[in-house]
Amino acid sequence: MNHQPDEILDHKSGAETPEAEQPKRVEPEFAGLTDRIKAVVADGLIVALMMVIASSVFSSLKDVPDAARIFAFVFIFFLYDPLCTSFLGGTAGHYMNGLRVKRESDQKRNVFILLAVIRFLVKAALGWISVITVMNSEKSKAIHDMIAGSVVIYKPKKTD
Repeated sequence: MNHQPDEILDHKSGAETPEAEQPKRVEPEFAGLTDRIKAVVADGLIVALMMVIASSVFSSLKDVPDAARIFAFVFIFFLYDPLCTSFLGGTAGHYMNGLRVKRESDQKRNVFILLAVIRFLVKAALGWISVITVMNSEKSKAIHDMIAGSVVIYKPKKTD
């Protein structure tokens, strides 16, 4: 019998059958510094825009309690990033740049909400200092990723 490399012998019937395709495991590509910075800048603009819109809405309403204003601004500034990261796998800035924030231990799953809050607080507290480790880290992790156990990867490409 003449065997081609992509065929195997069916031992029951003796016929040649195509070799079964094994699913391809695609390793994630970790996000580089430039794309991460673009995402942060985009998110800064988005947060600023949301603040302007909220301020405009409050200005057009009469007698808005201060507590409502404070809640809206705290929600926009402190919860936009953690909620998007935890529930959507990234912020609008991440999505615009083809990035996703995932758990390091399981890169198919989003970060837990509490870890997403901690990640954001560390990122906000350290500012640009947090990203100095991206270029020297094996998985391009910033300090806030190391603390939260997260990684920023490029959106996985669809495989057939």
